[in-house]
Amino acid sequence: MNEESVLYVEGLTRRFGSVVANNDVSLKVGPGEVVGLLGHNGAGKTTLISQVVGLLRPDSGSIRVSGVDAVSHPAAARRHAALQPQAQAPLDGLTPRTAIEIAGRIRGLTRLRARAAAEALAAELDITPWLDQRALREGGGLSGGIRRLTAFAMAVAAPTPLLVLDEPTNDVDASRRRLLWAAVRRRADEGAGVLLVTHNVAEAERIVDELIVLDRGRVVASGSPARLRGTQDSALRLELQLPPEGANPASDEQELPVTTVRRVRAGRRVLLTVPAHEATSAVAWATTLRAADRIDGYTLTPATLEDAYLSLTSIETDEVSEPAATRKVAAHV
Repeated sequence: MNEESVLYVEGLTRRFGSVVANNDVSLKVGPGEVVGLLGHNGAGKTTLISQVVGLLRPDSGSIRVSGVDAVSHPAAARRHAALQPQAQAPLDGLTPRTAIEIAGRIRGLTRLRARAAAEALAAELDITPWLDQRALREGGGLSGGIRRLTAFAMAVAAPTPLLVLDEPTNDVDASRRRLLWAAVRRRADEGAGVLLVTHNVAEAERIVDELIVLDRGRVVASGSPARLRGTQDSALRLELQLPPEGANPASDEQELPVTTVRRVRAGRRVLLTVPAHEATSAVAWATTLRAADRIDGYTLTPATLEDAYLSLTSIETDEVSEPAATRKVAAHV
């Protein structure tokens, strides 16, 4: 075990009857590090963090939080971690100010420090106008986004060695999402270890140090965003938008006029990663396809982590392919 890790998980397995939700999962989070946990619904992400914070007991494997055995002593380990769960926090009857102050007091802050933390977090997340507005039943009083930001503020009101965030940007508008991502990165830069569960691959890529991809309960890839992309920064993404019931023009690699590092079919999108020096050929081919009504449109942009993520998790199985050599570079479990 790495004694400097604020979270160390090894060989974690959890079953629900015949379903293996987590299958021999290992990971670690160091101080000052943001580790992103990616995966489709049902990949095992929430089950994993429920075990980290002591809400579920694993069938096998070990978890240590700041050196404390979280399996044998879950209550003691929880003192070193703060969680923002995926579900909305139960705020009905409370104002954001009161909720944040209560969370801070529970974590050991004095009344004055808890009050100061609530005001500072409200300013940081741009929710000051709602700080003293009461949340009502059935979603009244406060929007879902303000409730979500309040829940994040409750989790970070008092510093902890480990911060666990499960889909923290759900319901949050675009401008405040940027503020929230900056707030997450700031906590890590101040020394906290952050385990971040998210579906937002593009936004997470900007702040994480390490990414772990779960698929059907197993770790299928881990590494830095650049490593998981498996491409040079000069690689390009050619996205073809197919018409309804349209055939994939990239299904036969032998007929492609460009070299493809990676090919992924996701719904009516075909995502091709191509070398930058073949941009002219890629555009010419896509233009020809558009003129023949084989595609509705296309875009050519820098390659993203989403392409690698989709190929690793096999979102569709009928027309998803990737050269084996590329997959080996991206996946090092």
